[in-house]
Amino acid sequence: MGDRYEERGSRVDGAKVWTLTVPRGTFHPVLPDGCMDLLWIGGRLLVAGPDTRAEAPSGADGGSYAGIRFAPGTAPALLGVAAHELRDRRVALADLWPSALVRELTERVACAADPAAALEDIAVRRAAHTRPPDPAMRSVAAQLDGGRTVAQTAQTVGLGARQLHRRSLAAFGYGPKTLARVLRLQRALALVRAGKPYAEAALLAGCADQAHLAREMRELGGTTLTAYFADAPQVLDQAGPPEPGVIRT
Repeated sequence: MGDRYEERGSRVDGAKVWTLTVPRGTFHPVLPDGCMDLLWIGGRLLVAGPDTRAEAPSGADGGSYAGIRFAPGTAPALLGVAAHELRDRRVALADLWPSALVRELTERVACAADPAAALEDIAVRRAAHTRPPDPAMRSVAAQLDGGRTVAQTAQTVGLGARQLHRRSLAAFGYGPKTLARVLRLQRALALVRAGKPYAEAALLAGCADQAHLAREMRELGGTTLTAYFADAPQVLDQAGPPEPGVIRT
């Protein structure tokens, strides 16, 4: 039996709360998605920064994991750290927040019947006392995810190329061109999961052709489309959008 994954909408705007059960010896790669996560792994609170390449989890012994995944550009304000400082890294939350606070939060999650819900509570409370994300960068992420070019996006938000790149590093961990590639790959993968053939998914997502999508999968994901979907986690349930009253981060 493969990985089992559950995901639902969150009270934190744009975020997803998720759980993952990994059998012993499973190594399904985690692909770049432009997001950052607050994680509960092995009794520790960790933060996963934005990835530029596939992350191979150290799950040789298997186990259960929980997290809250923040939409591109929304986590830095909440966590209090620029995204590029965590690019391709997994760090202890205690490296970012006061150690006494993290010890208290760790005990709270450890005692919770639902660690994923406890993580969401942490994020909700934190969001209530931090500044909101950069609205221009949220617009950038939305436009790039909609298939607009970097040049079109920069013009729409009124930023020059150098300023857009600098602000993108802080919000997303990398420049807008890399974010556009990551989001395009994720669009293509979502279309394949929905039943589209590789060639059709490639074109609909914005790739030139299937060969282009295959190259992006190798470069960003370190694997092939066929191999990735052969080992994809079993999705047990996907809840609808969060209830009214989401927290705007």
